[in-house]
Amino acid sequence: MFSIRAMLLIVFIAGCEKITDTEGTPTITSTNPANNSTQVAINRMVVVEFNEPMDISTLTGLTFTLNQGSTSVPGAVTYIGTSATFTPTAVLSPSKIYSGTITTGAKNEAGVAMLSNYTFSFTTGAAPDNILPTVNSSLPLNNATAVGRDKAISITFSEAMNPSSLTASFTLKQGTTSVPGTVSYTGSTATFTPTNVLSASTVYTATISTGAKDLAGNALAANIEWNFTTGAAVANLATVNLGTAANFAILAKTKISTTGTTHITGNIGISPAAATFITGFALTLPAGGAFSTSALVTGNIYAPGYASPTPANMITAISNMETAYTDAAGRTLPDFTELYTGNIGGKTLVPGLYKWSTTVLVPTSVTISGSATDVWIFQISKDLTVSNAVNVTLGGEALAKNIFWQVAGIATVGTTSHFEGNILCKTGITFKTGASMNGRALAQTAVVLDANAVTKPQ
Repeated sequence: MFSIRAMLLIVFIAGCEKITDTEGTPTITSTNPANNSTQVAINRMVVVEFNEPMDISTLTGLTFTLNQGSTSVPGAVTYIGTSATFTPTAVLSPSKIYSGTITTGAKNEAGVAMLSNYTFSFTTGAAPDNILPTVNSSLPLNNATAVGRDKAISITFSEAMNPSSLTASFTLKQGTTSVPGTVSYTGSTATFTPTNVLSASTVYTATISTGAKDLAGNALAANIEWNFTTGAAVANLATVNLGTAANFAILAKTKISTTGTTHITGNIGISPAAATFITGFALTLPAGGAFSTSALVTGNIYAPGYASPTPANMITAISNMETAYTDAAGRTLPDFTELYTGNIGGKTLVPGLYKWSTTVLVPTSVTISGSATDVWIFQISKDLTVSNAVNVTLGGEALAKNIFWQVAGIATVGTTSHFEGNILCKTGITFKTGASMNGRALAQTAVVLDANAVTKPQ
């Protein structure tokens, strides 16, 4: 017989049995079509709503599937907000039972998976879809004026469309000249994104042709066209006054270092850090000299501790550099905001004030094109990253001295890449091996070089 103590111990152990904690676990709150619904249109998309934001990379054709019996239905999965959408490649068969499944491969943003697969079913209607799609709205509106030159053009349909039918049927022209760009499709909205910013004060014509079809294969009844006019050319943008900082190809506050065979054409300077924080240049300072020299520099090297007037001049140059940074960062009313979401690779950049709240990436070569008096100011709230073997080049009569890259984060120019313009950096500037620059590297911390060529513009 069990003692009272043994019985209590058994009760205690049983009471300590692990209970699965489902808090924070993603679940399905609803589906559209709803489970067991009937007479579902055969051109319907299938939507699943989660109770929390999910990791978009886990919602694919492997984790969100649609089957008719044992046959898998081909389609594409998209995810916005807390909704995952399965868009069949073709219309569904009439009067058939379909089952949708979300597997445990679907995870929330914290990486937590669903506890089990979720399956629901619905039955399609008997009648095929023979209703022609129509256009509900467009942006910009027909005959709109002063349209931003960096704006995408979009059109919203009355029903879900076949995405593959939109690529060739959605076009943009300036007169008879086609504008290069890409077409994307989400929900029931198609968007045409021009490859480059549009010309100023110019009439453009957007067209959706009858090649655009819904999921049942029904085409638009007729081509849809609308016109809009872009805004005027950018007003003359005032240059950024560098003050005495303009006398330097490289100017920094904490460190300037180099490895490899670097060559600087122009002066370099440091303050308040001492000349000992300029490394790799093998400085030569004459007794009582106001500047030192280096075989790697066609110009002079200045630092605190050198003979007068260098210490005072360096204080002024650093102050002018900081003032120029504040000026560039403080310019308002940008001509282009969040252009290409920060990826400017392959683009041609016209004069103006650009503003990004993100890191700016240059994965492929970029052209800065304009006249000899035009000015470019790029306000970058995070980092500037130029990939390896990429060129930032000048087009037209554009001059490097009139280009200002204001970077709040870190500026990095990749291996063997070439860069144009003045970098005004709140933190550090790094040139990877073999990179070159026609401009100035002005950093409020350090400039790091590795076998680079930097030339101060005239």
